[in-house]
Amino acid sequence: MNLPNNAKKIELENTTVDFYEFKKENIDYIYFDTSICAVPEPMINAMAGLKYINHTKKKLIMKNHQIPSGLFPRIEKSFDFIIERGEDDNVLVIFTYKQDSLAEVDFNNNSCAGA
Repeated sequence: MNLPNNAKKIELENTTVDFYEFKKENIDYIYFDTSICAVPEPMINAMAGLKYINHTKKKLIMKNHQIPSGLFPRIEKSFDFIIERGEDDNVLVIFTYKQDSLAEVDFNNNSCAGA
């Protein structure tokens, strides 16, 4: 994914990669790339990004080398997600917040079993 020209780097707590924010069609997108990271960095960064998108007009885009299947059971009550395969064999996961459901997620549970 090529970031648009209006993408700006943002600082999020407890992250190990750069995060960028941009607006497209009145939706705020937050993007990060963990495609070259090892476990547990994708999970750590995904949980930090998900904690940040606490509004229905924000979406989180995660670029990763594989589908983060260990993440989905932890967040599925609070977030919808779509998986797209990128041209470079990486995956893009686009997360959308389900309204009034943040209490369902333990954002501190960002460990990964290595799957």
